[in-house]
Amino acid sequence: MSTYQYRPMTAADVPAAHALSVALKWPHRAQDWAMLQRVADGFVVLDQDRVIGSAFACHQGPWSTIGLVIVSDEYQGHGIGRRLMDLALDSVGPRTALLNATLAGAPLYRKMGFVEFGQIQQRQGTVIAPPAPPQAGRVLNAADQPRLLALANAATGLDRGAVMSAVFEDIEQAVGIDIGGELQAFAAIRPFGRGRCIGPVVAQNVEQAQQLIAQLLAPLADAFVRIDIPVGCGLEPWLDSVGLNGVDTVACMSRGEIPQASAGVQTFALVTQAIG
Repeated sequence: MSTYQYRPMTAADVPAAHALSVALKWPHRAQDWAMLQRVADGFVVLDQDRVIGSAFACHQGPWSTIGLVIVSDEYQGHGIGRRLMDLALDSVGPRTALLNATLAGAPLYRKMGFVEFGQIQQRQGTVIAPPAPPQAGRVLNAADQPRLLALANAATGLDRGAVMSAVFEDIEQAVGIDIGGELQAFAAIRPFGRGRCIGPVVAQNVEQAQQLIAQLLAPLADAFVRIDIPVGCGLEPWLDSVGLNGVDTVACMSRGEIPQASAGVQTFALVTQAIG
């Protein structure tokens, strides 16, 4: 263990870090890692010149989301994951740490003072394209970005400035619903993994969320799509009907106060599990 080197992640580490997730059969592209490296504090651990572990802390106002905590299989059991978590938590400082934990990772996080407050379900599959909704949402553009950011902040309770700036660069299409002349709900789709990912989705109710997701899915028959939703948000039966089935569930955990939604909107789909 004396040969292990822990240090901040740089852009040059992204290919090796991406290989860690490939070995786990996680769907992240190198571009997905590169986005997170730009917006978050990343850390790697090396054995000689080989990257064998990673972790991120993405600071979002008074909270920080921790994600992509990975240790190569052959290095498990040496306390490396705990050390990476300590580095991530040190970077959090006075903020409250949040994370989405796999079943395997949850026991470690409980020992570190994290408490479960919800669950996220990963859903994916080959799309059975739904009929286009009778009332289509408006296709959004760059002029809508300030309002999208305001809605994303309100739905999560986080400061999503850096995260949404990165998402805006990657969006294929975003659609929204205007009420009273102001945007009140939106959904975005972008490349991710082996296909596309829908998220974030922010809306006042499940009917709005379903309408916007249906609009994004309508031209995507037989395409592979992923969406990560809060368990109990109300979308589950409908997503089953369009081919996006539940494949995994992770625990939302916090080491302190939980962020609260406001302004009458809520999150119906995350950006990613790593950053919420």
